Amino acid sequence: MPGKRLIINATLILGLLLAAYLLYKVFSRYSLDEVIQSIAAIPVSRLAAGTGFAALSYLCLTGFDWMGLRYAGKPLSYPKAAVASFTGLSIGHNLGIAALSSGAVRYRYYARWGLNTEEVAKVILFCGVTVGIGLSALAGIALLVNPGDAANLLHLSSSGLFFLGLACLGIPAVYVLLAGTVRAPLKLWKWQFQMPEVKLAAGQVVIGTLNFICVSACLHQMLAAQGEASFVQTATAFVLANIAILLTHVPGGLGVLEATVSHVLPGAASIGALVAFRVIYFILPLLIGLPVFAISEIVIRKRKTASSEKHADQTADAQAQPL
Repeated sequence: MPGKRLIINATLILGLLLAAYLLYKVFSRYSLDEVIQSIAAIPVSRLAAGTGFAALSYLCLTGFDWMGLRYAGKPLSYPKAAVASFTGLSIGHNLGIAALSSGAVRYRYYARWGLNTEEVAKVILFCGVTVGIGLSALAGIALLVNPGDAANLLHLSSSGLFFLGLACLGIPAVYVLLAGTVRAPLKLWKWQFQMPEVKLAAGQVVIGTLNFICVSACLHQMLAAQGEASFVQTATAFVLANIAILLTHVPGGLGVLEATVSHVLPGAASIGALVAFRVIYFILPLLIGLPVFAISEIVIRKRKTASSEKHADQTADAQAQPL
């Protein structure tokens, strides 16, 4: 166990250092004047709406963990699930490979609350599947509703995009069907996956899709403030960018998001819009999540120290009692 704790602590320390580096990388690509002028051109109402959609997205993400804990057979209260989810994902979104980076933070919380390593892994797997299902559902909708912009990037025919869209929508449909009919663990190579109950599976589809709709809406508020961009176009660009980010695991999607959105929506993807989106959805949650995690570590450490000292005092008193 000491070796596992050492690995977890080392991962968290490296993650915090990388998070600080990413803050520098995000803003070093632009001059301060460019950033200030571009963001200042975005109406306050758009910034407020974008912040609201970002908050709704993180609210959806807390639902991932809340359901995942029930899937793992270790239901916790919503506040506990929300703290672990938000803290882990506010850091994990910026570091890339969220299953590992946010997973290390989640492990710190859930291990304190009685979950073992296997149960934490089930929660993380459940959340990862929910992300994939939500992205697949929104991708299918975007490809069927807005094939033109997708064709420019994917270089597929209209019929190819139509069948690709149907396939994307078919993934969550088949997933729910399997959840309602298959009770034995599914085997994929060396791994086994126990399907959740059909209610949880349906919840994954709904909340997973809502999450990506909210993130797309946040990005749309920024793009629409400085150019012509419909919500459907923004959602298409965001879905394609996320697929590229998941394939590359670039920390925070740096460069990948900007390049994809600029290709799909060249008239709306201004510096200010993209930087404002990155600040609202990535940087602000990170600036909140890091202190919350640090405070929780300090509080827990103090409680452990106080508990150890109390136990030592009780042991000493018991030994001092005359026979």
